[in-house]
Amino acid sequence: MLSDFAPGSEIGVSDWICVTQEMIDQFSAATLDPDPMHVDPRWAVDHGPFDGTIAFGFLTIGLLTRMFHAAIGEGWGADPAKVGYNLNYGFDRVRLVAPVPVGCRVRGRFAAAGERWDKKGRRILSVDCEVEIENAPRPALVARWLTVWVPPAQ
Repeated sequence: MLSDFAPGSEIGVSDWICVTQEMIDQFSAATLDPDPMHVDPRWAVDHGPFDGTIAFGFLTIGLLTRMFHAAIGEGWGADPAKVGYNLNYGFDRVRLVAPVPVGCRVRGRFAAAGERWDKKGRRILSVDCEVEIENAPRPALVARWLTVWVPPAQ
């Protein structure tokens, strides 16, 4: 259980995910954002600052859920109504530090940052996140992610 981790302790590290042009194109279609820096490889080489297409920053953020489940070794095999789940509550901070070039691999590293209780009596957990880019000196993303624990149905 996530609340079992002491603040500052590592929760886990996900497996590597290859960021493909197809993934970027599907994200573009889903968000109705045809930015050529992300979806047009020729344009990105000729006019962009990164020598090719890069992932949308929000795609990198969106991969956190998949990475987190991989890092803690939990998939969606169990029924959340029976085991409970963490509901996304947002971020205290998020920074997109370095671009994620198409074809590179990324993974998430997660550490417990703390917990608190809100006025409604819900437990809010904070998790420090870093998305690493394989063989890159800087991470793609650093963030403090907030989740609200929803206990199993009684």
